[in-house]
Amino acid sequence: MLKNFFKTFLLVELLKGMALTGRHFFQRKITVQYPDERTPYSPRFRGLHAQRRYPNGEERCIACKLCEAVCPAMAISIESEKRDDGSRRTTRYEIDLTKCIFCGFCEESCPVDAIVETHIYEYHGEKRGDLYYTKPMLLAVGDKYEAEIAKAREADAKYR
Repeated sequence: MLKNFFKTFLLVELLKGMALTGRHFFQRKITVQYPDERTPYSPRFRGLHAQRRYPNGEERCIACKLCEAVCPAMAISIESEKRDDGSRRTTRYEIDLTKCIFCGFCEESCPVDAIVETHIYEYHGEKRGDLYYTKPMLLAVGDKYEAEIAKAREADAKYR
């Protein structure tokens, strides 16, 4: 009882806290000034989704719906129709990024490498609908970053 009184009266806990602060005060800081400095990310990082096209400009997705079936969060919805030449293509391909858990199953299940998760982490939405990506939006991301995606896919193939 008397021991606790002296600990409280002499502010021992406060002095311990100040000692801890003093020990770390002069150490090297690890704060990153984000827009100007970037922290490195893992080569296995999975970010924004994109749909790819073949070099002739035709979309790769064959509407097999494997990505929709394998998605554990049920974030992908697809509708398709047959074309005149007998092949199937998607009429609606949507990913709700508010549901997506970025597991990469959609990318792994795709037989034609149509849907990929890029290394892009700088995207946002100010309202819920902004993170609901439609087929034209996904194709636009794929078109914009195709060189980077192809380079990353080539590097990944070396490790498989």
